[in-house]
Amino acid sequence: MLVQAGFTIAFNTFGPTPMNLLLNVRPERRVDLVTPEVIAFDPPVLATQHVDAFGNVCTRIVAPGGRITMSADFTIRDSGEPDAYEPEARQHPVQDLPDDVLPFLLGSRYCDTDKLSATAWSLFGATPEGWARVQAIVDFVHNHLQFDYQRADNTRTAHDGYVQRVGVCRDFAHLAIALCRCMNIPARYATGYLGDIGVPKDPAPMDFSAWFEVYLGDRWYTFDARHNTPRIARIVMARGRDATDCALTTSFGTAYLMRFDVHTDEVATNDGTMAEAA
Repeated sequence: MLVQAGFTIAFNTFGPTPMNLLLNVRPERRVDLVTPEVIAFDPPVLATQHVDAFGNVCTRIVAPGGRITMSADFTIRDSGEPDAYEPEARQHPVQDLPDDVLPFLLGSRYCDTDKLSATAWSLFGATPEGWARVQAIVDFVHNHLQFDYQRADNTRTAHDGYVQRVGVCRDFAHLAIALCRCMNIPARYATGYLGDIGVPKDPAPMDFSAWFEVYLGDRWYTFDARHNTPRIARIVMARGRDATDCALTTSFGTAYLMRFDVHTDEVATNDGTMAEAA
């Protein structure tokens, strides 16, 4: 299948303001691009790119002051397959984990495992290891938190979410990640495009989404505690320990958000059928 995706984001700054942007798809998805994915800036600014420590494409700019708008629009191929389901995927003993997976067992800025360890073991200690344990954690978080855009809080940690029982998609991901790590299951944060493809249309304006991935059976698997159902056409933009590593925009100075539009739609042909990727 083909998916058209993109965004228009605008900020107002007060003088030259350095910014880091994680607004490109991950490098491993570049081979799926049908049209170029180029970030346009208005007014034009010098932009440089590098791949950060987590493999994300980072764009660096200096906003000149006043309003700056950044936008992109592209078409990408997708398999159209839902998130992988592998109930037999096993949990590895910690001593057998690859070295590069170990950091995703540790506490981080938003995943305060030290405050949740006893809770996690009391809730999930009796569940079977592996996929069933992760799914039990996802079910718990999905039912424990109430989704509410109006109560978003960029300082809320996993423990805060557990206590407050409310949050947005990043809070669902943070709590599930922290509980998995407490149970010695490596878990990492992911963010990107997730349109209403193959599911009923959400009447709320689209946002970028957050979910998480766990390491079982020698590979990473996608889980989504907010939706708690396999989805299709996830387009990953960033991965990391938590939202700190995956902030799509970071400004080093005051920057007021003035516009935020995101779109992700399956491409239809002229006869109304959906386009198939070659």
